[in-house]
Amino acid sequence: MTHDIRELDDGSVVLHPFDVRSAPVSVPESSMKFNFLVSSFLQVCLACHPHIVGSKLQTEDGGWSVDPSLDEGPCNIDVLESSAISYSQFMHRYAYSGPVIIRGLTDNSEFRQWSSRNRLLKDFGDLRVRLSTANTFSYRKVDVPFREYVSELLKPQTPDALGSDTLYFFGDNNYTEWNSLFQLYRKPPYVLPNTSAALSFGIAGSGTGVPFHWHGPGYSEVVYGRKRWFLYPPDRQPDFHPNSTTLSWLMHTYPQLPVEHAPLECTIRPGEVLYFPDRWWHATLNLDTSVFISTFLG
Repeated sequence: MTHDIRELDDGSVVLHPFDVRSAPVSVPESSMKFNFLVSSFLQVCLACHPHIVGSKLQTEDGGWSVDPSLDEGPCNIDVLESSAISYSQFMHRYAYSGPVIIRGLTDNSEFRQWSSRNRLLKDFGDLRVRLSTANTFSYRKVDVPFREYVSELLKPQTPDALGSDTLYFFGDNNYTEWNSLFQLYRKPPYVLPNTSAALSFGIAGSGTGVPFHWHGPGYSEVVYGRKRWFLYPPDRQPDFHPNSTTLSWLMHTYPQLPVEHAPLECTIRPGEVLYFPDRWWHATLNLDTSVFISTFLG
């Protein structure tokens, strides 16, 4: 990104740092050389810090990479504001019947702040985390320092990669070591009778995800990034290979699906939680480097 320096009719120049054209600063002509030095310095800073985009600082994406190339796709799942649905309505309409996305159900701004890239590396960089292969049955487990995972393994996934070759940080969390972070998370308040909540925290690169599988009910919330979801009811097993990634399925199988075999789907963003009922098939695709947390109801 370049910085816009323009000469005005009166001989002065205008410097637009970070490309903020709404607040120009007039500078005497005698300082023009200084301005060019400042501009060059700022461009070097931007090159060193790619997460500064326009006038937005790292706090917008937490220092995690954003990938605009992956499509969010359609959304055919109900999306509701938390003020528009009560607990009794949730139980009647969705708890045992189908997925729903609820906006503003909890305020996790503090958890989000402590989940930035720099903060997590500072607090947990030297801890070892357990990675799973991103296939349906997750056979292989690998333990690596969290800093190594973020710096070397947290990369976009290619369409031809196999699920068994993709290491994924989700679940297998050491609750004692990560307790200071988990204590900040406000779980969705709408729980099912006779269940208890268990948290599962993860971070994954763009293009990664878990192919179709099922388990008990729960919630998924994105802290940073975007996550695209595909769901089928328990009696409609989707057509997929357990070692093919969600990205591969999206590129090769999804476009050929008849309308009657299309999944329920939607992309969730920070501030939204997706609820999925018991035994519903689901697959996920991270559109950006995503920080996310699930609340499983068991």
